[in-house]
Amino acid sequence: MAELVLVLGGTRSGKSAVAESLVAGGGWTGVVYVATGSADDDEMAGRIAAHRARRPPGWHTVETRDPAAAVRGAPPGSAVLVDALGPWLAARLDGDRAVLLAEVDALALAAAAHDGGPVVVVAEEAGLGLVPADASARRWLDLLGDAKQRLAAVAARTLLVVAGQAVTVAAGPALVDLAAPDPRVHGDRLVPEGALDFAVNVHGPTPAHVRRALDRALDRAASYPDDRAARAAVAARHRRPVGEALVTAGATDAFHLLARVVRARLACVAQPGFSEPEAAMRAVGVPVAHAVRKAADGWRLDPSAVDAGADVVVVGNPNNPTGTLDDPERVAALCRPGRVTVVDEAFMDFVEDDHRWSLAGRGDLPGLVVVRSVTKLWALAGVRAGYLLGPAGLVARCAAARPPWATSGPALAAVEVCAADDDHRRQVAREVAAAREALAAELRGLPRVTVHPGAANFLLLGVPDGPAAHAGLLARGIAARPPTFPGLGPDHLRVAVRDQERNRLLVKALAEVLAGATR
Repeated sequence: MAELVLVLGGTRSGKSAVAESLVAGGGWTGVVYVATGSADDDEMAGRIAAHRARRPPGWHTVETRDPAAAVRGAPPGSAVLVDALGPWLAARLDGDRAVLLAEVDALALAAAAHDGGPVVVVAEEAGLGLVPADASARRWLDLLGDAKQRLAAVAARTLLVVAGQAVTVAAGPALVDLAAPDPRVHGDRLVPEGALDFAVNVHGPTPAHVRRALDRALDRAASYPDDRAARAAVAARHRRPVGEALVTAGATDAFHLLARVVRARLACVAQPGFSEPEAAMRAVGVPVAHAVRKAADGWRLDPSAVDAGADVVVVGNPNNPTGTLDDPERVAALCRPGRVTVVDEAFMDFVEDDHRWSLAGRGDLPGLVVVRSVTKLWALAGVRAGYLLGPAGLVARCAAARPPWATSGPALAAVEVCAADDDHRRQVAREVAAAREALAAELRGLPRVTVHPGAANFLLLGVPDGPAAHAGLLARGIAARPPTFPGLGPDHLRVAVRDQERNRLLVKALAEVLAGATR
């Protein structure tokens, strides 16, 4: 079931350009552009030609007076853009009103049934002035108004475009295909009791010195938490002013906080990637475009794939689930005035020389926000501890948007001790890197397995059938991460890096699964 998005705007408001940005670069199998207008004079012909020239060459254009049929005929996996309601209704003005509105309902039903990307419908926001003296104009306005209300009532989002700027008028819950993988599935729900856990990317156990810090925090459980020491520790680690650091309840808390505070017009999220940044944006009604990482390019970030109109961009480095460690200058190139660039560095602690790769110390880059988590390397997932670094003004707005005492005393204690724990961090990073390379070497020896290079405590594998391989491993008591990440195809698995003994059990089980699949 596709998401229906209604984009409204007046003449020359930029509504078509906004609508085009919603379907561009999303990793769909294609884009179907449903054009409803026709040229009756040279000026209109010029308008249509300008629209046609702006479309990417790979888009498929359908010129029709039956947009519902065009949506029903769109290939599975494609995104659809209908531009626009006004010309279609104008051409059918002499038709029966009830029939025309039934066709509008048919368009909404076709959008709901579409198996693919969003169905975006453009409509003119007309009639804000006086009632026209001409009867035909009044009939067109009435039909258009009724049609927009019917579509807006079932749309996941309705946007109003004014002077090229999109404002969310209404945001309903997106339609969900219950048969499709849940993009918000997380590894902690995928490990049955007693199974060997290769699904969760937490390196354990929790170090003894961190446990002692948590115990001391629990001794103060009767006191309200005070985040000043933790913020100072974070700022000192990254050589930033204290006003540019904020402690959060893990990285996910930071993503949702930023979405509420920034209120973007358009976000662009690199995929495949962690699902929560996009979920956070959509939860507050922000449309999301995608910058697709490609396996053929080593999953590297392509800055040219980032939507130029996005005022919030989110990338992971190292990226989850691919493990890709991008050149920091490539990521920094995304920063510009008027844009908030969020870099998810939840796994950067596993890079021994992280100062060479991290942007956490770059207070000079406009709009840069770096999100960190201490739950991975120090095994603190249940404590929910992380932080963000960014411009002082934005950090202050984020702090003001949170309720008092939003981060617990144990979480603050964890951040404080981990921020000053670089010797332990480096030791773990070295150990994980050695175990990762040893595991990768053994996995490369298996037939039909592709091991994608990574820099974190997990590996992305290419396998013939990800869901089947996942099920086969599970039957042997091993829980891996199935290909549930947005933008990741079904022929993948992600596996955490464990100790030598457990890693060998994983390799042995996967070899058995793949051998069985060839019989």
